[in-house]
Amino acid sequence: MASELTARRVFTGLILLSIFLLALVIRPFAEAFFLAAVLAATFYGLHKRLTRRLRGRNALSAGILCTAIVLALLLPLGGLTAFIVTEVSEGVEFVTTTVQQEGVQGLVNKLPAPVRGTVSSLMEKLPVEQQNLDQTLQEQVSTQGGTAAKAVTGAVAATGSIVFQTVMMLIALFFFFTDGKRLVEWIESVSPLRRGQTRELMREFRSVSGAVLLSSVATAGVQAVAALIGYFIARVPAPLFFGGLTFFVALIPAVGAASVVLVAAALMFFNGHPWAALFLAIWGTVVVGLVDNVVKPLLAKRGMHQHGAIVFFALLGGLAAFGTVGLLLGPLIVAFFLSLVRIWERDYGRSSPRAGDPATPGPGSEGRQGVPTVRAETGEQVPLTPTPPPESH
Repeated sequence: MASELTARRVFTGLILLSIFLLALVIRPFAEAFFLAAVLAATFYGLHKRLTRRLRGRNALSAGILCTAIVLALLLPLGGLTAFIVTEVSEGVEFVTTTVQQEGVQGLVNKLPAPVRGTVSSLMEKLPVEQQNLDQTLQEQVSTQGGTAAKAVTGAVAATGSIVFQTVMMLIALFFFFTDGKRLVEWIESVSPLRRGQTRELMREFRSVSGAVLLSSVATAGVQAVAALIGYFIARVPAPLFFGGLTFFVALIPAVGAASVVLVAAALMFFNGHPWAALFLAIWGTVVVGLVDNVVKPLLAKRGMHQHGAIVFFALLGGLAAFGTVGLLLGPLIVAFFLSLVRIWERDYGRSSPRAGDPATPGPGSEGRQGVPTVRAETGEQVPLTPTPPPESH
């Protein structure tokens, strides 16, 4: 018969094997589950209030919130993406048709006046005849059809992957709303930590994830408003469209809101408004670009209860290490570390009572005669009696 130590080692190995296999199963949906957990932690308080208003209909409340998240985030983003794809497709078709029917000179004639002269002078300096240039460009347009088709196929495949991950996130979010309380209770029951420590770490996760998520959305809104002011001052065509585009692009850390302002500045320059373009370039770099580095740490540190510099470097470090999802993972990792340090110092460090140390009176007892204290086991009040002094010999 195997010894207790051997059985324990085998069982530990089986646990590690099961964790490894579980990680393989969860890996395709890891980001979806993580985002669902962040959203559930952020909106769980709203879910509880809505459940009370619906007279305890937990599933109905979860369904309403999931639908609201789809309508508030995914539909506007999908509409904006469809608009951009349509405009780009029409632009490519316009260029192709113009080159095939009127040649390169016809395409140059349709350019804005400031650009038209520069392009015409460059074409005159090219050591290529106009007819050969038209033929070469038409061949390039024809041969790029297959590449464009491949690009469209890749975009469709990427869109399908995003849709799949979004659906998985919504399914996980629904179950986190409906069964989140029981899940937390189960995790705390099987956790090897002391009672209350697991729940404390989860509260920290909820606070930090909510603070980072809400600060990201709020910062994108502030950047969009700042950019919209610049669009109105520079008289950019369709300023509301560019303002909405700035908001959604601001949620993508790798791109940033300032890029949209710089694109608008380039369009203004090509349309013959160099001073407006210069103003937009400075406005986008100084005002819109710096909002993300100033406003987001200030908003996030309120929920994280950490110094602004720590929040700032946690955001940048998470972004550099994990990509876009690192904006959430970076602050969570830092908060997780600081929470563990705080729990260790409180429960196991110098300030924690050690075995053999004299018991210190609690806040309800002051060590005076006749002041009652509370027995921890039964809650019964027991009067304190003074310890008699030792007898002198």
